Parts: sequence; C-alpha cells; structure tokens
Amino acid sequence: MTPTLILPGLNGSNDGHWQRFWLQDNAESRLVEQDDWKSPRVEAWTNRLEEVLVQQGPAYIVAHSLGCLLAAKCADRPSAKLIKGALLVAPCDLSTTENLHPGAIHFGRMPTRVLPFPTITVGSLNDIYMPLESLSLYGRLWKTQVRNIGPAGHINIESGFGRWTGGYELLTLLKMNAKANRNYAQPQAQGVEVLAARAIKTSTSR
Repeated sequence: MTPTLILPGLNGSNDGHWQRFWLQDNAESRLVEQDDWKSPRVEAWTNRLEEVLVQQGPAYIVAHSLGCLLAAKCADRPSAKLIKGALLVAPCDLSTTENLHPGAIHFGRMPTRVLPFPTITVGSLNDIYMPLESLSLYGRLWKTQVRNIGPAGHINIESGFGRWTGGYELLTLLKMNAKANRNYAQPQAQGVEVLAARAIKTSTSR
C-alpha cells in the first residue's frame, strides 16, 4: 500500500488536530517530523521531507498550512517524482503569515511553479492566513483543483476541525484521479464528482 506522509505547519499539529486523528485512523500514514516546529527554515524542512521520500519511496502527501508550501517547493526538485499526489489543506500566504508571526518564518518566497503531481487544494472563505483572492491566485499558478469549503477558518483545531472525515474522502478522490492518469484539474467521471461533493459536505468532529 502506498504510504501517506503527513506534513504539519508552524508549531506542528497538536493533539486534537485533524492530522493527528489521520495518523491514528490510517495505518499507512507517517508524520514527517521536523527538528524545529517553532522556527521553520525551508532548507531544513525540505531536506527532511526529501530524506523521508527517498527512504519511504513513492508516497501521497497530506499537508496543512506551511506544510502545503513545503510540498509545493518540491516542484522543481528531483523528489517531486516520488510524490504521487498531494492534498493541500489551508495553505498559508507567506507574507500574511510572516506578519502574524514576526521573525518565526524563514521560508523564502511563495512557490509559484506549476505543481508536477496531482493536487487538491482545500481552502475557506475566512482563513486569516490566506486571503480568498490569494487562494485563487495560487490555485491558478499551481494549476491545482481548489475546493472552497466555506467559512472554515484555517481548518484547524480553533475552527473546529478535529477528526475530519471529509479529508479522507478528498484523498480518495485524489488517488482516483492519480491512478486514472487523467487531468486532475478537470475530473470527468460522475462518480468522482459525487465523491467530491460528499467530501465537502462532510462535517468535522468537534
């Protein structure tokens, strides 16, 4: 079975976060542990992810916040060929995040290259870390399939996202698209569209 790598963002994902439940609920999942969650440095974080990919082999990625940018920054690196697909949940805008956490983020510039692996990007209407217009912009630049799930904040513990079964549905959708080797930005099968709709409507466990 293809493993799933879990990529948290700044400060990691604490107990109660949907990524922690993902690790409990999915035996094939593995957390990519970073040495410093409080002061992310792009070189160190990227090197760690690439080390795990080389050790683990081809894998899917489930990322949150700054972890989404980590995955995106692999677009022009050899490790990209080992990423079978990525579910990017609540990606953050670097300039906005740096303003909210001054001096903590050392992640260079926002990634703008087209992502060479299938992706689904999940955002919300009121994420303080990613203005809606920025989400739309990076969706176009990355050529990712964007799913807006409404007023869901940063899709984290504070906005009520504990065990988020809708995320499992979206990863299943991503895998279907990847395995079918179709244009993941334009899913065509009716069954895929139904699954996507179910995933977006699935409520979180609070």
